[in-house]
Amino acid sequence: MQREIQIICGNINISSLSDFLKSVNSVASENEVIIQGLNADLIAGEGHLHFAVGKALRAVAAGRNIAKDPGIEIMRYASGERQIERSFSIGLREGENNAVFVLLGKMDNLVLALSAIRKLIIEKPCSELLAYSDSKRQEILSLFGITDAEIEASGEEHIPELVIERVALADFVK
Repeated sequence: MQREIQIICGNINISSLSDFLKSVNSVASENEVIIQGLNADLIAGEGHLHFAVGKALRAVAAGRNIAKDPGIEIMRYASGERQIERSFSIGLREGENNAVFVLLGKMDNLVLALSAIRKLIIEKPCSELLAYSDSKRQEILSLFGITDAEIEASGEEHIPELVIERVALADFVK
């Protein structure tokens, strides 16, 4: 089935994660789309997100997905994790979040779902929220297990590429 992809970013304060996820899931089911929210502070640039989404959708199309839900598969690749449980580390959490939502579905349905998501967040440009920055550095190094030796070998400016490498290897690492 041909799916369109839309991405929307913004700030949100989540008081109850389970209530928020229920709201997002009902928007998704009412509009027959898939919606996956991720912590934008753990995304090392738009290239990281696009690469992870592409890998996840190719895995689903080829029947190589580990998660049954394509949204969870996107989260799994975005986190560079093979294990679903560990991939939740890149998800949304209670409190203040810089969030990115990946929506998959038919364009007419996506328009309605985007409208509903816009009511839940304070929309910000994705180019701003997803951009790799020094403020994200420590959490990203920790999440993706990037070592000082790797940074020394490749250079500080290549951290986003090291993250993409982790995403590429998600199928093979433990």
